[in-house]
Amino acid sequence: MVEFERKEHYDINDFRKIIELLRSPGGCPWDREQDHKSIRRNMLEEACEVCEAIDEESVPHLREELGDVLMQVLFHARIEEELGHFDINDVADEACKKLILRHPHVFGDVKVSSSGEVLDNWDAIKRVEKDQKTTADAMDSVAKTLPALWRADKIQSKAAKAGFDWKNVGDALAKLGEETAELGEAVDFKDKNAVEDELGDVLFAAVKVARFAGVDPEDALNRTCDKFTERFRHVESSVLASGRRMEDCVLDELIGLYEEAKAEESD
Repeated sequence: MVEFERKEHYDINDFRKIIELLRSPGGCPWDREQDHKSIRRNMLEEACEVCEAIDEESVPHLREELGDVLMQVLFHARIEEELGHFDINDVADEACKKLILRHPHVFGDVKVSSSGEVLDNWDAIKRVEKDQKTTADAMDSVAKTLPALWRADKIQSKAAKAGFDWKNVGDALAKLGEETAELGEAVDFKDKNAVEDELGDVLFAAVKVARFAGVDPEDALNRTCDKFTERFRHVESSVLASGRRMEDCVLDELIGLYEEAKAEESD
Protein backbone atom coordinates (compact mmCIF):
# COMPACT_ATOMS: atom_id res chain seq x y z
CA MET A 1 0.00 0.00 0.00
CA VAL A 2 1.33 3.46 -0.89
CA GLU A 3 1.62 6.19 1.70
CA PHE A 4 -1.10 8.76 1.25
CA GLU A 5 -2.85 11.06 3.70
CA ARG A 6 -6.62 10.72 3.59
CA LYS A 7 -8.43 14.04 3.96
CA GLU A 8 -11.91 15.44 4.32
CA HIS A 9 -11.25 17.70 1.35
CA TYR A 10 -8.62 17.37 -1.40
CA ASP A 11 -7.18 20.04 -3.69
CA ILE A 12 -5.44 20.13 -7.06
CA ASN A 13 -2.08 19.25 -5.50
CA ASP A 14 -3.61 16.12 -3.97
CA PHE A 15 -5.06 15.22 -7.36
CA ARG A 16 -1.63 15.52 -8.93
CA LYS A 17 -0.11 13.40 -6.15
CA ILE A 18 -2.71 10.65 -6.62
CA ILE A 19 -1.89 10.40 -10.33
CA GLU A 20 1.80 10.23 -9.46
CA LEU A 21 1.15 7.43 -6.95
CA LEU A 22 -0.99 5.47 -9.39
CA ARG A 23 1.87 5.58 -11.89
CA SER A 24 4.49 4.65 -9.28
CA PRO A 25 6.01 1.14 -8.88
CA GLY A 26 3.75 0.47 -5.89
CA GLY A 27 0.67 1.90 -7.57
CA CYS A 28 -1.78 0.49 -10.11
CA PRO A 29 -0.50 -1.95 -12.78
CA TRP A 30 -3.06 -0.71 -15.32
CA ASP A 31 -2.20 2.96 -14.82
CA ARG A 32 1.52 2.24 -15.13
CA GLU A 33 0.98 0.49 -18.48
CA GLN A 34 -0.78 3.41 -20.14
CA ASP A 35 0.74 5.87 -22.61
CA HIS A 36 -0.64 8.81 -24.58
CA LYS A 37 -2.05 6.66 -27.35
CA SER A 38 -3.67 4.06 -25.12
CA ILE A 39 -5.73 6.70 -23.28
CA ARG A 40 -6.23 9.04 -26.26
CA ARG A 41 -9.87 8.03 -26.67
CA ASN A 42 -10.52 8.61 -22.96
CA MET A 43 -9.81 12.31 -23.39
CA LEU A 44 -12.35 12.58 -26.20
CA GLU A 45 -14.99 10.62 -24.31
CA GLU A 46 -14.57 12.64 -21.12
CA ALA A 47 -14.81 15.93 -23.04
CA CYS A 48 -18.04 14.73 -24.65
CA GLU A 49 -19.44 13.83 -21.23
CA VAL A 50 -18.69 17.38 -20.04
CA CYS A 51 -20.74 18.67 -22.97
CA GLU A 52 -23.57 16.31 -22.02
CA ALA A 53 -23.53 17.65 -18.45
CA ILE A 54 -23.69 21.20 -19.80
CA ASP A 55 -26.68 20.29 -21.98
CA GLU A 56 -28.38 18.72 -18.96
CA GLU A 57 -27.72 21.91 -16.96
CA SER A 58 -26.68 19.62 -14.10
CA VAL A 59 -24.17 21.29 -11.76
CA PRO A 60 -23.22 18.07 -9.89
CA HIS A 61 -22.76 16.18 -13.16
CA LEU A 62 -20.68 19.01 -14.62
CA ARG A 63 -18.43 19.07 -11.55
CA GLU A 64 -17.90 15.31 -11.84
CA GLU A 65 -17.13 15.34 -15.56
CA LEU A 66 -14.79 18.32 -15.32
CA GLY A 67 -12.87 16.28 -12.75
CA ASP A 68 -12.61 13.42 -15.24
CA VAL A 69 -11.22 15.76 -17.92
CA LEU A 70 -8.78 17.24 -15.42
CA MET A 71 -7.65 13.72 -14.55
CA GLN A 72 -6.82 13.14 -18.21
CA VAL A 73 -4.79 16.36 -18.33
CA LEU A 74 -2.87 15.44 -15.18
CA PHE A 75 -2.33 11.88 -16.45
CA HIS A 76 -0.86 12.99 -19.79
CA ALA A 77 1.29 15.61 -18.04
CA ARG A 78 2.57 12.98 -15.59
CA ILE A 79 3.63 10.71 -18.46
CA GLU A 80 5.71 13.54 -19.90
CA GLU A 81 7.10 14.43 -16.46
CA GLU A 82 8.34 10.84 -16.10
CA LEU A 83 10.02 11.16 -19.50
CA GLY A 84 11.72 14.38 -18.39
CA HIS A 85 10.01 16.56 -20.99
CA PHE A 86 7.63 18.79 -19.00
CA ASP A 87 5.26 18.75 -16.03
CA ILE A 88 1.83 20.21 -15.24
CA ASN A 89 3.41 23.51 -14.14
CA ASP A 90 4.98 23.87 -17.58
CA VAL A 91 1.54 23.23 -19.09
CA ALA A 92 0.05 25.95 -16.87
CA ASP A 93 2.91 28.34 -17.67
CA GLU A 94 2.40 28.01 -21.42
CA ALA A 95 -1.37 28.37 -21.11
CA CYS A 96 -1.04 31.51 -18.97
CA LYS A 97 1.41 33.11 -21.39
CA LYS A 98 -0.92 32.31 -24.28
CA LEU A 99 -3.90 33.91 -22.55
CA ILE A 100 -1.91 37.04 -21.70
CA LEU A 101 -0.62 37.34 -25.27
CA ARG A 102 -4.04 36.82 -26.84
CA HIS A 103 -5.77 39.37 -24.58
CA PRO A 104 -3.84 42.57 -25.31
CA HIS A 105 -7.02 44.54 -24.58
CA VAL A 106 -6.84 43.27 -20.98
CA PHE A 107 -3.10 42.90 -20.33
CA GLY A 108 -1.91 45.55 -22.81
CA ASP A 109 -2.98 48.86 -24.31
CA VAL A 110 -5.06 47.59 -27.24
CA LYS A 111 -8.57 49.08 -27.39
CA VAL A 112 -11.61 47.08 -28.50
CA SER A 113 -15.27 48.05 -28.78
CA SER A 114 -16.91 44.61 -29.16
CA SER A 115 -16.46 40.90 -28.63
CA GLY A 116 -16.18 40.61 -32.43
CA GLU A 117 -12.99 42.68 -32.36
CA VAL A 118 -11.69 40.48 -29.55
CA LEU A 119 -12.13 37.39 -31.73
CA ASP A 120 -10.55 39.10 -34.74
CA ASN A 121 -7.52 40.04 -32.64
CA TRP A 122 -7.36 36.52 -31.21
CA ASP A 123 -7.29 34.99 -34.70
CA ALA A 124 -4.67 37.46 -35.92
CA ILE A 125 -2.40 36.83 -32.93
CA LYS A 126 -2.87 33.06 -33.24
CA ARG A 127 -1.85 33.14 -36.90
CA VAL A 128 1.37 34.95 -35.99
CA GLU A 129 2.02 32.48 -33.14
CA LYS A 130 1.49 29.46 -35.37
CA ASP A 131 3.31 31.01 -38.34
CA GLN A 132 0.19 30.71 -40.46
CA LYS A 133 1.05 32.87 -43.44
CA THR A 134 -2.12 32.13 -45.42
CA THR A 135 -5.76 31.29 -44.80
CA ALA A 136 -5.08 27.81 -46.15
CA ASP A 137 -2.44 27.43 -43.42
CA ALA A 138 -5.07 28.39 -40.85
CA MET A 139 -7.46 25.82 -42.33
CA ASP A 140 -4.78 23.14 -42.07
CA SER A 141 -4.47 23.93 -38.36
CA VAL A 142 -8.10 22.99 -37.66
CA ALA A 143 -7.92 19.68 -35.80
CA LYS A 144 -8.74 16.72 -38.03
CA THR A 145 -10.05 14.89 -34.95
CA LEU A 146 -12.95 17.32 -34.60
CA PRO A 147 -16.40 16.00 -35.53
CA ALA A 148 -16.52 16.52 -39.29
CA LEU A 149 -19.44 18.95 -39.18
CA TRP A 150 -17.61 21.19 -36.71
CA ARG A 151 -14.42 20.95 -38.74
CA ALA A 152 -16.32 22.01 -41.85
CA ASP A 153 -17.88 24.91 -39.94
CA LYS A 154 -14.50 26.19 -38.72
CA ILE A 155 -12.90 25.85 -42.16
CA GLN A 156 -15.80 27.69 -43.81
CA SER A 157 -15.57 30.44 -41.19
CA LYS A 158 -11.93 31.03 -42.05
CA ALA A 159 -12.74 31.10 -45.78
CA ALA A 160 -15.55 33.60 -45.15
CA LYS A 161 -13.18 35.94 -43.27
CA ALA A 162 -10.96 35.86 -46.36
CA GLY A 163 -13.95 36.92 -48.51
CA PHE A 164 -14.63 33.50 -49.98
CA ASP A 165 -18.32 33.02 -49.22
CA TRP A 166 -21.80 33.11 -50.72
CA LYS A 167 -23.68 36.41 -50.51
CA ASN A 168 -26.75 34.98 -48.84
CA VAL A 169 -28.50 31.82 -47.68
CA GLY A 170 -30.30 31.56 -51.03
CA ASP A 171 -27.00 31.03 -52.80
CA ALA A 172 -26.01 28.47 -50.20
CA LEU A 173 -29.28 26.59 -50.65
CA ALA A 174 -28.83 26.60 -54.42
CA LYS A 175 -25.38 25.06 -53.98
CA LEU A 176 -26.86 22.43 -51.66
CA GLY A 177 -29.41 21.55 -54.35
CA GLU A 178 -26.68 21.31 -56.95
CA GLU A 179 -24.58 18.99 -54.77
CA THR A 180 -27.63 16.84 -53.96
CA ALA A 181 -28.33 16.38 -57.67
CA GLU A 182 -24.72 15.32 -58.25
CA LEU A 183 -25.03 12.82 -55.39
CA GLY A 184 -28.10 11.37 -57.08
CA GLU A 185 -26.18 10.90 -60.31
CA ALA A 186 -23.35 9.13 -58.46
CA VAL A 187 -25.84 6.80 -56.78
CA ASP A 188 -27.46 6.03 -60.13
CA PHE A 189 -24.09 5.03 -61.56
CA LYS A 190 -23.39 2.87 -58.48
CA ASP A 191 -19.94 4.45 -58.14
CA LYS A 192 -18.99 4.06 -54.48
CA ASN A 193 -16.04 6.45 -54.62
CA ALA A 194 -18.11 9.08 -56.37
CA VAL A 195 -20.92 8.64 -53.85
CA GLU A 196 -18.47 9.21 -51.00
CA ASP A 197 -17.13 12.35 -52.68
CA GLU A 198 -20.55 13.76 -53.53
CA LEU A 199 -22.03 12.89 -50.13
CA GLY A 200 -19.17 14.81 -48.52
CA ASP A 201 -19.97 17.77 -50.79
CA VAL A 202 -23.65 17.62 -49.76
CA LEU A 203 -22.75 17.62 -46.07
CA PHE A 204 -20.26 20.45 -46.57
CA ALA A 205 -22.89 22.49 -48.42
CA ALA A 206 -25.45 21.76 -45.68
CA VAL A 207 -23.01 23.12 -43.10
CA LYS A 208 -22.79 26.32 -45.15
CA VAL A 209 -26.58 26.70 -44.98
CA ALA A 210 -26.39 26.14 -41.22
CA ARG A 211 -23.79 28.91 -40.89
CA PHE A 212 -26.02 31.40 -42.70
CA ALA A 213 -28.93 30.39 -40.46
CA GLY A 214 -26.82 30.73 -37.31
CA VAL A 215 -27.31 27.06 -36.44
CA ASP A 216 -24.68 24.69 -35.07
CA PRO A 217 -24.74 21.78 -37.57
CA GLU A 218 -23.55 19.28 -34.97
CA ASP A 219 -26.36 20.29 -32.61
CA ALA A 220 -28.86 20.11 -35.45
CA LEU A 221 -27.87 16.57 -36.39
CA ASN A 222 -27.81 15.42 -32.77
CA ARG A 223 -31.30 16.85 -32.31
CA THR A 224 -32.49 14.93 -35.35
CA CYS A 225 -30.91 11.74 -33.98
CA ASP A 226 -32.85 12.24 -30.73
CA LYS A 227 -36.10 12.90 -32.61
CA PHE A 228 -35.63 9.84 -34.80
CA THR A 229 -34.94 7.65 -31.76
CA GLU A 230 -38.10 8.78 -29.98
CA ARG A 231 -40.24 8.36 -33.07
CA PHE A 232 -38.77 4.91 -33.70
CA ARG A 233 -39.54 4.03 -30.08
CA HIS A 234 -43.21 4.79 -30.82
CA VAL A 235 -43.11 2.64 -33.96
CA GLU A 236 -41.48 -0.29 -32.19
CA SER A 237 -43.73 -0.06 -29.14
CA SER A 238 -46.85 0.00 -31.32
CA VAL A 239 -45.74 -3.07 -33.25
CA LEU A 240 -44.77 -5.04 -30.15
CA ALA A 241 -48.03 -4.08 -28.45
CA SER A 242 -49.87 -5.72 -31.36
CA GLY A 243 -48.07 -8.99 -30.67
CA ARG A 244 -45.93 -8.84 -33.80
CA ARG A 245 -42.28 -8.33 -34.65
CA MET A 246 -40.89 -5.40 -36.62
CA GLU A 247 -39.80 -7.68 -39.45
CA ASP A 248 -43.39 -8.95 -39.80
CA CYS A 249 -44.64 -5.50 -40.85
CA VAL A 250 -44.53 -3.92 -44.29
CA LEU A 251 -42.58 -0.69 -44.63
CA ASP A 252 -45.67 1.40 -45.41
CA GLU A 253 -47.19 0.45 -42.07
CA LEU A 254 -44.00 1.32 -40.21
CA ILE A 255 -43.77 4.66 -41.97
CA GLY A 256 -47.39 5.32 -41.07
CA LEU A 257 -46.61 4.73 -37.39
CA TYR A 258 -43.58 6.99 -37.71
CA GLU A 259 -45.73 9.79 -39.17
CA GLU A 260 -48.19 9.18 -36.35
CA ALA A 261 -45.41 9.84 -33.85
CA LYS A 262 -44.50 13.04 -35.67
CA ALA A 263 -48.09 14.22 -35.55
CA GLU A 264 -48.27 13.60 -31.81
CA GLU A 265 -45.24 15.86 -31.31
CA SER A 266 -47.09 18.81 -32.80
CA ASP A 267 -50.31 18.29 -30.82
